[in-house]
Amino acid sequence: MSNEFLSERVMSIAPSPSVAANALVAQLRAEGRDIVNFTVGEPDLNTPAHIVEAARKAMETGDTHYTNTLGTPALRKAIVTKLARDNGIEYCIDEVVAGTGGKQIIFEALAATLNPTDEVIVHTPYWVSYPDITKLNGGTPVVIHGNEKNGFKLNPEELQKAITPRTKWVILNSPNNPSGAVYDAAELKALAQVLRDHPHILIMADEIYEHFVYGNEPYLSFPAAAPDLKDRTLIINGASKGYAMTGWRLGFGAGPKWLIDAIGKLLSQSTTCPSSISQAAAVAAFAGDQAPVKAMAKLYRTRRDIILVALEGIQGLTYTVPEGAFYLFVNVQGLLGKTTPEGKTLNTDGDVVQYWLEEGGVATVVGQAYGISPYVRLSFASSEEVIQDGCARIRRVCESLR
Repeated sequence: MSNEFLSERVMSIAPSPSVAANALVAQLRAEGRDIVNFTVGEPDLNTPAHIVEAARKAMETGDTHYTNTLGTPALRKAIVTKLARDNGIEYCIDEVVAGTGGKQIIFEALAATLNPTDEVIVHTPYWVSYPDITKLNGGTPVVIHGNEKNGFKLNPEELQKAITPRTKWVILNSPNNPSGAVYDAAELKALAQVLRDHPHILIMADEIYEHFVYGNEPYLSFPAAAPDLKDRTLIINGASKGYAMTGWRLGFGAGPKWLIDAIGKLLSQSTTCPSSISQAAAVAAFAGDQAPVKAMAKLYRTRRDIILVALEGIQGLTYTVPEGAFYLFVNVQGLLGKTTPEGKTLNTDGDVVQYWLEEGGVATVVGQAYGISPYVRLSFASSEEVIQDGCARIRRVCESLR
């Protein structure tokens, strides 16, 4: 009966699959199960000490009150500094907004711009929340199905084919969660060339994993690759991943002033502003010592190489080497049709995830959550010991299949 009181909007979506998977791990551990958690989408490292110290000082000096809805001037100035230093892009502080995580900025940007029948183009594998946030705000997700053969990257021909007069946004996520794909300059410029011919389209560049890129080329932000499209682009970024600050809930958007103002109007009627303490900490993150970020990036590259070796040679598993982020997106097609020791046939990637959890005590996230099957996402944001243990368990249960 309670569902009778719920809106069609909320009934049309599911809880975040990655959040649900991590919650299941907590539940199973509370029940006494020994679980290796490869679901987690956050650094396992602690927030760097100088950032924590900045928060402590803010609390001790009474910086514990409401702030400007868009964020404190100090924080927005630090974000402007970060964008110039790391990305070579010039913004003014009135072109920057802070929120309680990058997810909130995505939500409010779509809420500020979508009308019924508007379309948002997303490319698989996509971050789990893009389609549902689109639907929550009255838009229609238009899904382009990715291809492992080209590293799961959106190509210009696919983009052109998906565009209609109703297209309002194209969402680009690089480095990509879950595939680890990173677009190079030529690839970004090719996509930009398509978008130049469609001035009614906005570009959302989700760059939250920008600090974790493992190739030899430096990371390239979309507006840096296509400066003439900067006035149609909203950068989504934040402190969560690069600075190990997921619990601080501090994200930001950088884009044209008219859009930032609209987002601010919505924030003024919802959260009012991000935590003043988190904002003070983020000033130290974005404008302070960047050495801890570089150390984390080096560590994650090492962990990526460890998980690649640890899974090597397991029959039925293939994967594309991730160029960024901290996930491995494993193709489990080779396991489908096989039978477990208990006599159950694995027919889907969901069956594989359940089998690994029940028989191996390894928690992962099903590829279907990212819009493409049969795949499984594994996070390598864990210690070497955890990675080795989890991969050994996966090897054992895979070798038990008939």
